[in-house]
Amino acid sequence: MGSTGSIGKNALRVIDALGPEYRIVALSAHSNIELLAEQVRKYKPKVIAVTAVDYVMPMRDLVGSLGVEILGGPGGLKEIAELEEIDIVLTAVVGAAGLEAVLAAANKGKHLAIANKEPFVIAGELLMKAAKENNATVLPVDSEHSAIFQAMLSGNRNEVHKIVLTASGGPFRELGPQELQNVTLEQALSHPVWDMGPKITIDSATMMNKALEVIEAHWIFDMPVEKIDVLIHPESIVHSFVEFVDGSVIAQLGRADMCLPIQYALTYPVRVGGIARRLKLEELGRLTFSRPNPVTFRALSLGFDVARAGGTAAVVFNAANEAAVKEFLEGRIKFVRIVELIEQCLSKHNVKTKVSLEELLEADAWARREVSELLCSV
Repeated sequence: MGSTGSIGKNALRVIDALGPEYRIVALSAHSNIELLAEQVRKYKPKVIAVTAVDYVMPMRDLVGSLGVEILGGPGGLKEIAELEEIDIVLTAVVGAAGLEAVLAAANKGKHLAIANKEPFVIAGELLMKAAKENNATVLPVDSEHSAIFQAMLSGNRNEVHKIVLTASGGPFRELGPQELQNVTLEQALSHPVWDMGPKITIDSATMMNKALEVIEAHWIFDMPVEKIDVLIHPESIVHSFVEFVDGSVIAQLGRADMCLPIQYALTYPVRVGGIARRLKLEELGRLTFSRPNPVTFRALSLGFDVARAGGTAAVVFNAANEAAVKEFLEGRIKFVRIVELIEQCLSKHNVKTKVSLEELLEADAWARREVSELLCSV
């Protein structure tokens, strides 16, 4: 799900290399129908979903003669996730659009490889409960949580002293809060390590991505917030690590290459040869670590608070950020205004706990409306 994005394209490369044991049954895209059509011709899936309904008919014109079933709208993702012949569901659908499908896959007991943050951030409690009740396997694909997942295999959960997420620090890791006042869009999009989409690149610049990862880690690993930490690691070689109660620190290292965590999620619990670039320690020189400045990166501090609050707090946190980042990318607000808008939304929100998916989505919609109203009132 999300086969035309960066993760989706890399996943297809990984599957190509894994060989005939892996077969593509279904693909989905939002509106990039030209690339999706190319993928249909190459992989011959049984079914595809186009979540942007205006693009369904044009998609039929492109591949209608190939005999593939075409589903339209976000509901198509859920239909795909529930197909009996699918063993593994890999999802990289940005935003809340794929939530229902992810929960459906968990309820069907699928092997779930999750690359985007929203299933854990918005509905982590619901997702992990459904997975446990239906014996679904949930594998994180993002490099940090994949690293923690691998390191956790060295001990038991009750033996963990803390888990540490590493962060590149983005383009502004050495700046103070005053220096952020007039940074440009071009500067914010100039990530020093990763080549990512614009939204996640801005999240790295604010360190919102790491704040969301704290919330993810809390749910994925059933870990108290007090046992989660973040360090800046500019080289992005140590993808994250776990410190156990005896003082042992187990880390996962690798090049900045998403093919490795994608493949691990697809082949788990087995490791096989793959296409990820090899790491040569003798070429690295040195690895450095430091603490993020809590004043410069206020979003990170908010992330810890939100993780403690639980319930709808994380939904509002994530949705307000998405809305604010969109405003920044379109040139309507300054960079520092992103976190200000998130803080204002959180201060106005009454957190609810033990809520349904419908209530979570209502909170998501409320936060987006609130950002618009805050901007209109200026």
